[in-house]
Order: sequence, then C-alpha cells, then structure tokens
Amino acid sequence: MAENPLVVECPMAATMQEEFPLRGKWNEAFFHNENPIVLELGCGRGEYTVGLGKQMPDKNFIGVDIKGARMWTGAKEALQTGMKNVGFLRTNIEFIQRFFAPNEVSEIWLTFSDPQMKKVTKRLTSTYFLERYRQFLQDGGLVHLKTDSNFLFTYTEELLKANHIEAEFMTRDLYGLSPSGEIEGELWKSASSIQTYYESMWRARRIDIKYLCFKLHQGSSLVEPEVEIPLDEYRSYSREKRSGCEKHV
Repeated sequence: MAENPLVVECPMAATMQEEFPLRGKWNEAFFHNENPIVLELGCGRGEYTVGLGKQMPDKNFIGVDIKGARMWTGAKEALQTGMKNVGFLRTNIEFIQRFFAPNEVSEIWLTFSDPQMKKVTKRLTSTYFLERYRQFLQDGGLVHLKTDSNFLFTYTEELLKANHIEAEFMTRDLYGLSPSGEIEGELWKSASSIQTYYESMWRARRIDIKYLCFKLHQGSSLVEPEVEIPLDEYRSYSREKRSGCEKHV
C-alpha cells in the first residue's frame, strides 16, 4: 500500500494535529485536473470506486476505508490499468471532514455499508455523518445509498421524510426496475451497472438490492426519525442475526 501512488494512508486521523496537506488540494496536487470529486465511503475492495472511474472518466473518484487489505484489490487494479481519475484514502470515516475542504466534493456513494442496527451514530446516513458531509460536500451534492439492508434503507427513507428531503430516486428492487426519464435512467445505470462481491452474494440469495439518492443541502440542523424499524433477520458482513424492531429517536 505504501508503494502505491494512488493510495494515501492516514489511519491515525484521531491524532492529527495539523491540517491534512491534501485538504482543499486534491484536484491540484493529486488528480492534476479540475474534474468533480466523488467519494465512496466504506469502499471495501474498491470495486465500485474503480467501476465508476471507468464509466465516468470526466470525474475523479476516491475510495475511503480503514481496512487496507481490502482496499488493496481496487488500488492495485487501478494502478495496473493506468487509471488517472481514481485514488484511495485509508482512514476512519468518522474523521472524513478533516480531509476535504468546503465544497471540495460533489457526490458521495455509500455501497453496502454496515447498517449498524445497534448504534445510530455509526450509520453512514445518520445525522451524525450527514452533518460531517455538509462540511465538504457542495450545496445540493448527491448522496447515493445502495444496500441489501432493509433496515438501513428504511431508516434512511424515514430520515429523509423527517427532514423534508425529497429523494431524487428511490427503489427497493433496483434490478426489477424499468427506469423512465433521462435523469432516472442515468442514476439507475450508475447504480445497477456495477456489482460488488457482496452484492453478487446477496442477489444469489434472492435478496433485493435497494437504492436511493438525495441532494444534501446546507441549512438547519437535521433530526433523527422517531419510528420503529424492523431489524434485518439475516447475516450480512459480520452482522448478528436478530429479529424484532428498534425505535430510533
């Protein structure tokens, strides 16, 4: 990882004392262009980061994860294929706002994130994280969520309702959908044309893949939804099998 020029490692973000040197300078110092920057948070093996980079050469993509062993797969492929619009940042997502300056990022992808059913502040679509994204995401920048988890999808859907945020696109069965309209078709293509290792596994088990995206604007503080959400009843990543409901306030 240390020898791969597409990888930036900062696993000890919690102890950072000085400003991260690439903050506000990713376009100039890393990508050497002025194209929009898109993040994949919790990128795992980097399949989606690399896939999006191949699809959209007019955008820059950065995969973020703390687990270097997983990330190495995508970083190695991007390097070997000579990709110039893909990079990887190894760090904790809890401190993501320390690595990017205001308005530096145009979009965020969350692909098969752990739903974190026990603790709301660990969910990557919670108000805890959305407020962090606001610190560097352009006003009205898109946040994409692609997941097998009914819990995480429903939680995010209810969070949008509680904050009067209208989804740009939403479906509980991505691959059973026939999109209509240019914008819907473009979003569907980006979400459905790349399949990760875990996604293939869930589809093989006939678990529907859910997808939604929304614009995150600057504004008043966000609130958590006050709803009961059924918990996922199967194992996904290292999720514990459990049943019932959990109330989130």
